Amino acid sequence: MMGAMSISTGKGDDGTTGLMFGRRAAKDHPRLEACGAADELAASISLAMALCGLQRTKETLRRVQEALVALMGELATGAQDLKKYREAGFRPFSPEQVRAVEEAIHKIERAGDAPRSWLRPARSAGAAALDLARTVCRRAERRVVSLHRQSDEANPAILVYLNRLSDLLWLLAVEEERAESEKMDGEAL
Repeated sequence: MMGAMSISTGKGDDGTTGLMFGRRAAKDHPRLEACGAADELAASISLAMALCGLQRTKETLRRVQEALVALMGELATGAQDLKKYREAGFRPFSPEQVRAVEEAIHKIERAGDAPRSWLRPARSAGAAALDLARTVCRRAERRVVSLHRQSDEANPAILVYLNRLSDLLWLLAVEEERAESEKMDGEAL
């Protein structure tokens, strides 16, 4: 396997990591904390996709995954390189992604599936994974708030998106839990 590039470069051994466009930052910099939390969110959503039973939930989560790729790309770009980011053909995170999450929330609410009070933690695997993803989403939101405090150039659409996404993940968990309960009730008969 001559000439193959190794994933292990040793460049981060000094406590820094690479951002887009070649800049480096300390691994505990607020930008990297936000990137890491967003990466954890993407991973937890992957777990939820694997465990959820409803196809509509999986499709919604697939669209969320696509939005998170764009979100992480922008978070991994230093404020001084945002112009390069756009010139390279990347689209900044926009209110369009926020609207997509809001539409998904409203669709669930219009269907009458939104609970009117807090529920206990989930019992089904899919709903539990969505509950976990929701809490990771809230952590990512807190990390982005820290980044926003540090940089005037931070994109507010990212913060709004994460705030709405945690609401959507909660509603999807409720739907998954109900579907699993109905399935189990049907099997008990």
